[in-house]
Amino acid sequence: MNLLVTNLLLAIIWAAMTGSVTLANLVAGYGFGYLVLFALRSFYQPTGYFKKLPQALLFVLYFLKEMLVSSVRVAFDVITPTHRSRPGIIAIPLAVRSPMEITVLANMITLTPGTLSLDLSDDQRTLYIHAMFADDPDQIRHEIKHGLEAKILELLR
Repeated sequence: MNLLVTNLLLAIIWAAMTGSVTLANLVAGYGFGYLVLFALRSFYQPTGYFKKLPQALLFVLYFLKEMLVSSVRVAFDVITPTHRSRPGIIAIPLAVRSPMEITVLANMITLTPGTLSLDLSDDQRTLYIHAMFADDPDQIRHEIKHGLEAKILELLR
């Protein structure tokens, strides 16, 4: 059985045994289940599960930081009398290849304030985005390629 499914089942069992099915209790059950599975890892085949969960948490923290920075930048531009935005459409060459990787990248770009995924080329090698602050398209490409896209590749491969 997949360790993620096992860990989720342990979280549900934890919540049922404690009699409290709340998000906090499920998260605590997941954490305790993770520790139990980690302690028993010598009893099953090697897996990347214990490497991927910390990577996923770091990815979430990275994305939350990017969202916060973008939100502040957009909010500042909206509330100040002079607008610094220079909107533009930028072509981003993709290193991600699978439909799932492309979808995750496009959605993360769209969820970040000030950017929006517009279209994917027919050969699925270029993503077109709209950026609110497109003063330097090369810098935006670099930030996406070496930031968000690199982290998605690290997490999903």
